[in-house]
Amino acid sequence: MGSPAHGSARAQQRPDTELVVDAVPTLIWSARSDGSAEFFSQRWLDYTGLSLDQALDWGWRVAIHPDDLPRMLAVFEEDVRAGKPVEVEGRFRRHDGEFRRFLFRATPLLDESGMVVRWFGTNTDLEDQKHAEDALRKSEESFRLIVDGIPGLVAIMTPTGEVELANRRVLDYFGKTLDQLKGWLTGEAVHPDDLPGAISAWTRSVESGTPYDMDQRLRGADGAYRWFRGRGMPLRAEDESAVRWYVLLVDIDERKQVEQKLRRSERSLLEAQRLGRSGSWSLDPSSGVVTTSPEMFRAFGVRSGEEWSGADFWFSRIHPEDRQRVRTLFERCLREKTDYEADYRLLLPDGTVKYQHSTGSPVNQAGEVVEFVGTAIDTTDQVLARTELERAFAEIKILKDQLYKENLALRDEVDRVSMFEEIVGTSPALQGLISRVIKVSETDTTVLITGETGTGKELIARAIHKRSPRSQRAFVSVNCAALAPSLISSELFGHEKGAFTGAMQRRLGRFELAHGGTIFLDEVGELPLDTQVVLLRVLQEREFERVGGKETIQVDVRVIAATNRDLEAAMLKGTFRSDLFYRLSVFPIEVPPLRERRDDVVTLVKYFVDRYARKLGKRFRQIEKRTLELLESYDWPGNIRELQNVVERSVIVSPDDIFRVDGAWLSRRAGRTPAPGSDSRDENPARERQIIEAVLAECRGRISGPHGAAAKLQIPPSTLESKIKRLKISKSHFKLG
Repeated sequence: MGSPAHGSARAQQRPDTELVVDAVPTLIWSARSDGSAEFFSQRWLDYTGLSLDQALDWGWRVAIHPDDLPRMLAVFEEDVRAGKPVEVEGRFRRHDGEFRRFLFRATPLLDESGMVVRWFGTNTDLEDQKHAEDALRKSEESFRLIVDGIPGLVAIMTPTGEVELANRRVLDYFGKTLDQLKGWLTGEAVHPDDLPGAISAWTRSVESGTPYDMDQRLRGADGAYRWFRGRGMPLRAEDESAVRWYVLLVDIDERKQVEQKLRRSERSLLEAQRLGRSGSWSLDPSSGVVTTSPEMFRAFGVRSGEEWSGADFWFSRIHPEDRQRVRTLFERCLREKTDYEADYRLLLPDGTVKYQHSTGSPVNQAGEVVEFVGTAIDTTDQVLARTELERAFAEIKILKDQLYKENLALRDEVDRVSMFEEIVGTSPALQGLISRVIKVSETDTTVLITGETGTGKELIARAIHKRSPRSQRAFVSVNCAALAPSLISSELFGHEKGAFTGAMQRRLGRFELAHGGTIFLDEVGELPLDTQVVLLRVLQEREFERVGGKETIQVDVRVIAATNRDLEAAMLKGTFRSDLFYRLSVFPIEVPPLRERRDDVVTLVKYFVDRYARKLGKRFRQIEKRTLELLESYDWPGNIRELQNVVERSVIVSPDDIFRVDGAWLSRRAGRTPAPGSDSRDENPARERQIIEAVLAECRGRISGPHGAAAKLQIPPSTLESKIKRLKISKSHFKLG
């Protein structure tokens, strides 16, 4: 970068036009017709720290980021040849070495014949703008997640009632896409009986620009109506008119049902009183004589000839379990000269039980109670209705818990993206695996499935469950590696309300959801030690406690675990309990990698091609022979999942009716030095044994981990373990070395 003195001397030697150019607050340059630079403004030179001699001709390219230069040159040279304006983005190096994003523009100067004689260009800094755009995009994504998480239907509407924007709950409830909602008047979903009131309330709010609050029934995608409380807040323009409405709809259907039941109970009570189910009474404290209205006789079952005038008679008709409580309360109110109120049961001579609510007040003269007067109301129907309602709520709670279990299990099943729907292949290795699956499926034995990533361990677990006696119950899958260590116990075994910060309500764990069915613990080797202790108890005793709870939960669950880790090595390191390992490994199943099932590659390729072609509406007449040879010869370190991805990608990009795979997609992995034994058809067993023993000696017998033999050989630990077992290599020998 030039010094101020250098810049001053340069300014004295330059024409006025160049001084004007230097004053423009952007980076300016010009180039000859072939694109080679001939001029740079002082701001350009100061920014890059290059001298004019260094930057002229094609020297300016050193300021372009190496990763962007080929692309930018290609665009520049193409547009220069075409004689059309250039516009391309790329990273531009500042004098301090920092690269920032710039927009490069160039405009041609044409002569009278239309030929380009010179190029004039500018470089505009976009870095801050890019950061702002990224921040805005992240902010919008965060806002969308927040709005989708609101426990209600959230929408933005126009003053005419059309939907502009809606959260996920709106789309799910009405069963429509956002595009469908945008041209949809929400009045179409309002119950016909509620529509006039809703239109009136909406119109008043739109005209006045004030918030609205209304209850209405809305029809969901299933055709059923539910009650919602709608609240809307207007966004006003400068003239105070509402230009947009922000609406929140909260489901109040359950509350409305309860209110309707209570109203029916209240109407029943009023009707009972109208029919003579209430009466009045008075007591003379000095004589003990009770006077009542005729309705009291019917309520207390008084028969002709009975002596009923004394208080003892009336108390004798109260249920024995309630009598002493009511009498003690009444005598205290009489003594303390306070109001009396009690609920109790009546036991009538014919054995009938009725419920009654009685109130009374003292009549005082000169500080003495001269009379106690009151009323008694038959509340039998009300109490029974309330009891029925409470029973209904209890049943609803039980049903809600059951639905919660089924919903979580169903959601887990629906959202599961499996590697493929069926076990495909006829190789001896696969047939041996299927034979073991069939044998263990009919039992309740705990199974440990091992194998490399992408081999289909969960598919095997689902196959075992599907053929088992538990197939009609839930299959609950848990990826132990995907759960935070602090939350994994809560996820597996549930928690009680208040067990930890954020535990706002009781939650059932995955083991409870799998009750009667099967739970699949994928990547079980990632479980923390404290969780391993609880899991061991579940396997031994079939019981556990929720986090923060004291109640022992009994559970009937079959456990299938899977891992791609070397659990024996983990036991030696102390990261996996040996007693848990032996509990899980009652029936071990090892899923072979795809390189040991090469006979199945062609079958799998045809299966996946057909599957994805149908999904995308394509049809392939044949599969290229070279493609099949390429796929058969590849080691597939990512196994079936990698094959699936390669086929899906190739189906998408294939331009004609012949399916082919770009060999470059496999070259990165295929070109590396093959791991020992990666292809059993080509590898010399003696050479394979020699390589493995040499690496084991170097790693002092360590198999897994970043410094283990598996990492050095670039194969999964489980694969190396199987090779060591097949070649009868003693690992302990190298641990002593």
